[in-house]
Amino acid sequence: MSTGVTVSDDGIVTGNTYDKYGSTNPLVRRMMDGFERTLEELFTAADPRSLLDVGCGEGVLVHQWAQRLGEARVVGIDLEEPSIQAGWEQRQAPNLEYRVMRAENLPFADNEFDLVTAIEVLEHVPDPEHTLAEMARCGQRHLLVSVPREPLWRMLNMARCAYWSALGNTPGHLNHWSKRSFVKLLSRYGEVVEARSPFPWTMLLVRVG
Repeated sequence: MSTGVTVSDDGIVTGNTYDKYGSTNPLVRRMMDGFERTLEELFTAADPRSLLDVGCGEGVLVHQWAQRLGEARVVGIDLEEPSIQAGWEQRQAPNLEYRVMRAENLPFADNEFDLVTAIEVLEHVPDPEHTLAEMARCGQRHLLVSVPREPLWRMLNMARCAYWSALGNTPGHLNHWSKRSFVKLLSRYGEVVEARSPFPWTMLLVRVG
């Protein structure tokens, strides 16, 4: 995988330049098949009527969800960074709105969205507890979240000789959770109704409200 990173206009690492969704590498594709299958199952279980995607990146997932939800309102938010906004331009839908903003202090009303998602985002934010509290405030029924599973993620990076100087930590990853610690954290914001482990991630569906 590439070790390149993307950085927002205010200097925050937003991710790396590797397109995991479009990869043709057999190993990556096998892992992503498990990730996408699990995400689809949990999204179906949530059965949302409206959606806020926190940290939507280039819009790959939120665009798919907007197309699937028809006329239901869908909003994706992320930081200002050229590759992110370029992705938004390519992925448009009548019911999909993109906004440039940070994940803290979301400018939405209580219970404004049926489902609030953060897919591979919480490991990047400086105050995940505050971000989760905001997500739970805006979410009427469910949160759907995923993070890299630690220490497995860093061990895999080390095994492929990546990020050795950072002991395998991916650039921009500020927070690290095992499956158990992530479930414990999310239990503070609602009932964890599904806890899945598509290799090498942790993915949870949480009932709020």
